[in-house]
Amino acid sequence: MADKNQNQYHPAEVNGYHRSDQESLEEIEEARRKKKMKWTIGIIAFIIFQTSPSFNMSFVAPIRVKNTNWGPFKYDASTVNFTYGDVQVGQATIPKAKANFKSTKKIDVLVTLNSGALPTSSNLGSELSSGVITLNSQGELKGKVTVMFMFKKTKISKMNCTIKISTSAKEVKSLHCS
Repeated sequence: MADKNQNQYHPAEVNGYHRSDQESLEEIEEARRKKKMKWTIGIIAFIIFQTSPSFNMSFVAPIRVKNTNWGPFKYDASTVNFTYGDVQVGQATIPKAKANFKSTKKIDVLVTLNSGALPTSSNLGSELSSGVITLNSQGELKGKVTVMFMFKKTKISKMNCTIKISTSAKEVKSLHCS
């Protein structure tokens, strides 16, 4: 039968130095603390440097109001809303003006688009990586046409467009309006 003393393990002292349990415990705690600190720094760095896909652009939009009537068309100030998906990313203001009979009124408006209001679940990242962003624009002009300098008739003109913008070339690839 084996002796009781044989079952116990006694590590040999190296160079006459014997480590106490207290020193071992302190080293283990120090290693754990350093490991937690590395993880914390890594997580904070990930949060800080994590980028979400976004865009911010400005351009001048040429808007044309074509009046095919036999009298001037006076319209009120209006807005054109630009959306990505169903979320508004920009807006342009059309000032109050008048388009003469059988002519086209030319207006240039500044448009600033920003994706800050988009939810993070949108597919913006895939569209940005493909190089083409698809936007929609909707607008409405309401005004009055004076026919024969006597009769005033209320008219409403609606616009709904789909715009594809190339982010790499910074140009409009396609524009379809209805």
